[in-house]
Amino acid sequence: MVKVSVILPVYNVEQYLEQCLDSIVGQTLKDIEIICVDDGSTDNSLNILKNYQKKDPRIRLIEQKNAGAGAARNAGMRAACGQCLSFLDSDDFFEPDMLEKAYECLEQYQADFVVFDSDQFHMDKQEFVDVPWVFRKQEIPPYMPFSHRELTDNVFKVFVGWAWDKLYRRSFVEAHALQFQEQRTSNDLLFVFSALVLAKRIAVVGQVLAHQRRGSSTSLSVTREKSWHCFYDALTALRRRLVEEHIYWELEQDFINYALHFCLWNLNSLAEPTHRLLQEKLCFEWFSELGIVEKPESYFYSLSEYEQYKMLMRSGRSGGNHG
Repeated sequence: MVKVSVILPVYNVEQYLEQCLDSIVGQTLKDIEIICVDDGSTDNSLNILKNYQKKDPRIRLIEQKNAGAGAARNAGMRAACGQCLSFLDSDDFFEPDMLEKAYECLEQYQADFVVFDSDQFHMDKQEFVDVPWVFRKQEIPPYMPFSHRELTDNVFKVFVGWAWDKLYRRSFVEAHALQFQEQRTSNDLLFVFSALVLAKRIAVVGQVLAHQRRGSSTSLSVTREKSWHCFYDALTALRRRLVEEHIYWELEQDFINYALHFCLWNLNSLAEPTHRLLQEKLCFEWFSELGIVEKPESYFYSLSEYEQYKMLMRSGRSGGNHG
């Protein structure tokens, strides 16, 4: 019986792919299938996958035209037959017992999904760097399992909205028809945060089990200049899901605060001319659409974010034409 289906979207990562594959093939949990979805790579990635497939019968290969990581993960999910789903990124690498520890935790607490800790591997200095904000342990209860209602801060900021540091029970994912958005960036936010608020039983492994590579030119974040609107599409899709599940009323303040945080993070990390384009869109449309504009200062959890938002609105309005 396959315990975990590991789903690995692959696109032009020849430089890092072997290290990633070695860290999956060498997992201490052996009852796994490794579904590699080549997303139209134009470098040597596909050949590397084929070579590994010859050596390890657990590797399954799906080839598709370039459609992005969200579409690749959905294709992998459709093919998966494991009890659990792990969505890894092909430029990252993992501790040898990551899947074993996450799976044992999931089974022990009969959880819908498990979150584990991670750090960053900085390419320039070749060193591991601790990242406390990816898993805010101080906000989770001192017992397991728990649900989002027992988190003590904004539920959308306790864990990051990416999928690779989590292990999901496949029956839970299928019961709620969870899918990744098929867009260039921010394609896992809808999946991850929908799961977060729908799960009745969440558990955590408080150990670093995954290493995120930073400073890689193949990283998805490099494409954000071209797909700067994707984060807004992700936020509005999440809000629709919360409304459909009849829990938006309960999570509205957390959602609006997270929406402001994510808008500002995207704006602050974009270069010109995209920065100016996004600033105008936020000030004249999206802040209002997301429900931020009509809320008083006391509604917001972060004074510094609120002050940046007010400054943007002032400069946006004085900036003139928005036709």
